[in-house]
Amino acid sequence: MNGGSDLTNGRRTFGPFILTANERLLTRHGVPIELGARALDLLIVLTSKPNQVLGKRELLARVWPDVTVEEGSLRFHMAGLRKALGDGQDGARYITTLAGQGYCFVAPVHDEGAKVASPLLTTGAQHANLPVRLSRMIGRDRDVETIAAELTQSRFVTILGPGGVGKTTVAVAVAHVLKEAFGGATVFVDLAMLTDANLVATALSSMLGQPVQSQDATSALVSFLGPQRILLVLDTCEHLLDTVASLAAAILDGAPGVHILATSREAIRIEDERVYRMDALACPPDDSELTAETLQHYPATRLFIERATASGAKLDLDDESASLVAAICRKLDGLALAIELAARRIESHGLQQTASLLNESLTRLWLGSRTAPPRHKTLQATLDWSYGLLSEVERSVLCRLAVFVGNFTLDAALDVATSAEIDRASVFNAIDSLVAKSVLAVRPTGAMTRYRLLDTTRAYALDIPLDRAEKAAISRRHAGYYRRWLQQTEEEWRSLTTGAERQPYFAGLNNARLALEWCFGEDGDVPGGIALAAAATPVFLAMSLLPECQRWSQRAIQALDATSGGGLEEMQLQAHLGLSLMYTSGHGEAPRAALERAVWIAAANGDRLSEARLLGPLFFYHFRCGDIRMCMQHARRSVDIAETLGEPGASALSFTLMGICLTVTGEVGAGLEKLDRAIADAPATVDGWSIHFGFDAYRWNRLAHIMALSLGGRTKAMREAVDGAFRDAIAKDHPMSLATTINSTAALLLVGAVEAAESHLNWFVSRAELNSLQPYLDLGRAFRAELAIGRGDLNYGVTELTTQLGRLDAARFRLFTVRLRCALARGLLQSCRAGEALAVIDETLRQIETSGQRSFLPEAMRIKGNILLSEQQDFAEGERCLNAALELSRSQGSGVWELRAATDLAGHWATQHRLGDARHLLRPVVLSFADEEEMPDLKAARELLVSLENRP
Repeated sequence: MNGGSDLTNGRRTFGPFILTANERLLTRHGVPIELGARALDLLIVLTSKPNQVLGKRELLARVWPDVTVEEGSLRFHMAGLRKALGDGQDGARYITTLAGQGYCFVAPVHDEGAKVASPLLTTGAQHANLPVRLSRMIGRDRDVETIAAELTQSRFVTILGPGGVGKTTVAVAVAHVLKEAFGGATVFVDLAMLTDANLVATALSSMLGQPVQSQDATSALVSFLGPQRILLVLDTCEHLLDTVASLAAAILDGAPGVHILATSREAIRIEDERVYRMDALACPPDDSELTAETLQHYPATRLFIERATASGAKLDLDDESASLVAAICRKLDGLALAIELAARRIESHGLQQTASLLNESLTRLWLGSRTAPPRHKTLQATLDWSYGLLSEVERSVLCRLAVFVGNFTLDAALDVATSAEIDRASVFNAIDSLVAKSVLAVRPTGAMTRYRLLDTTRAYALDIPLDRAEKAAISRRHAGYYRRWLQQTEEEWRSLTTGAERQPYFAGLNNARLALEWCFGEDGDVPGGIALAAAATPVFLAMSLLPECQRWSQRAIQALDATSGGGLEEMQLQAHLGLSLMYTSGHGEAPRAALERAVWIAAANGDRLSEARLLGPLFFYHFRCGDIRMCMQHARRSVDIAETLGEPGASALSFTLMGICLTVTGEVGAGLEKLDRAIADAPATVDGWSIHFGFDAYRWNRLAHIMALSLGGRTKAMREAVDGAFRDAIAKDHPMSLATTINSTAALLLVGAVEAAESHLNWFVSRAELNSLQPYLDLGRAFRAELAIGRGDLNYGVTELTTQLGRLDAARFRLFTVRLRCALARGLLQSCRAGEALAVIDETLRQIETSGQRSFLPEAMRIKGNILLSEQQDFAEGERCLNAALELSRSQGSGVWELRAATDLAGHWATQHRLGDARHLLRPVVLSFADEEEMPDLKAARELLVSLENRP
């Protein structure tokens, strides 16, 4: 035999066979058995280590030591060996296969060259008392496979997990998988039935059929187990940990053939133990796209459906009921026992009613299987069992931790649970113990460890009676902690852009919400609630949670009195109330009054930096109203404050506001100069442009740059700026990003980039709908109407734009109404409704004069000139308007308006046979765009110039 020198050459007997290794002879009842050389080598190796699993690699190395062969050869020769032995015939078992592990010779072997090689507990012995394995176990196949492999290698594995997660079910399944490997010698011991620790060894001895004849049952038991190969399953060890630990250590030391599989809510903690922590069954995410078919991909929902159907329920699942099933399983944290108990109720209560009942404590009394152990008869019994294992300090800490919703950090737990009665060290030790006992779940999140009570455990703890004063003290500490947490993390919230970045913060925000509800509720802490709301509203705004921002700022402001008003907290609340109202409801008196009150408080308290920062959102309010004259007042005030402060952020803000005003009033060059000055004076990085009171000066600077570049006709630079701003808007996903995209849309439409503008507009409208921002939604629809007019869909465009302009005027959202009225006038003119077009453009000119939005004055004058020239209404006045538009555009530095006015005037002169004047006017304007991208206005101008130059 190849490599056979390292194999035992003794005479071995098993069943009717005798194997003489040194003679390479196998006989059955004295008759030689013909066996191939490799198959005989395999038999020699396997019988040299009976009842031990030999891996495939080990077998290949020992039977084929000098060559490389495929596993297929091993399987081929193993099949020949089994056939020769008659393995499986008439109940005879010799070789068993353990999936993913290897092969094991399971028949008793007597080796004349060895002292003992066979187990004394043979297949079919009375000790094989395993409970029946579930015919179908859902979602645990990988657990069973992994635990079986670990148990084969390490001899002692503890399955750890909370009550009801399915530890016993999995342990029984593992024992069944390994039963053949242990020759049927498996013993299951339910320790839950024992309350006296002194009876553990006695109970196990009784299970093994061994009499207990002395006070030292452990020594007798270890002595008996010494020569055995046997698998012991010790179920439910958590209430007898010290005794089980001592007994397991003694058995592992004195009985090398014994393997132990334990289930517990807490680790046994001896040297040879390997812990396998069993998680709950996976549930579907909270996803609106969930379908009935998707449920089959998640073990929790699959178990629910199967158990409900088995109980007689007729589940006719559609997508709506699928979401309900998923919600039930999530509510039950994927705990197998809880899911099974709830599924049994479907037949009598239905899905909807069962889901509703989960919020009531009576569901903990729902009965389970009649054959279940007492601690699993009801969920209440499981929870009572866990609670009974806790010390008094652990019980108190558990009740205090129940105030948290979702996961929480160790710092939060220590702050909330520590009191005069229980010091910080005791709380820390109690938390450690609750984790060890599987009462408190550990959820690693990045580098931070977080803790969580399962919903069923939390509900149980909340039902434990507490003194009213103690409950209030816990809630007060909880609210105080999250107020400080919000204040400390406010800057971080502003930098979060993706869902993955925000995810770790959501649990803290949910706890802040819970604390707000308590503070303003019965027996709450109103002063604490005001402080908490002042800390929470900036975060709600940063996360685009505008209804919540409005709700809690209003609630806190209503609670202010003479002693608590007029300070920093009211300033925060008024500012965020004004902003949330402005975004969601428009530009009425309420948001303006709130913002002005915030500015007044800052000034009254001598807080010049906050005053400067608050001028940003107040400026923004008037800007959206289209009142540029008021914007200019606030911009000048901001500049004055910044000069006295000498603070980079305040300086950048003031020059940004001034640059916006100058651009909108038609001083494009001066506006760009101020905007560039803001960038020069700003902090070194974009992150340094901190968002204060919802106003992002950096992004407003970018928007103003885009506006100035588009008006100046600098299409290349404008397109690059738009692309960057749009990418940033998508990443930021904040109400401010809507301003970014609508300004980008406006700029793109101005230069005729219709497809890109439409893409931006679609994103804008979808976000406005998602965030319930009605004024923005009206604006988006208005721009869609302008787009339709540009494409020639005049009937829809004019009708829709008229409607939306009415809505925008009603909401006082007039930032873009000058531009949109110009588009409406163009649409009316193209529809041959010149009289209506003239009325609209005259109203637009009055609005420009009132508001100060002079940047669109050249365009309005151009459109009026074209209206007057149409159908020979008034050539002289029409030509005068076009000349005025041309002069205004040049004085403002608005290249796009100059191009349009020059094209229209040159075209008019061509009809008047003033070809030389037309060429002289248009040629330098067209040449000034030589380095810019092609756009429809430029294309039209070039075509006209070619036509003029080709005419005599």
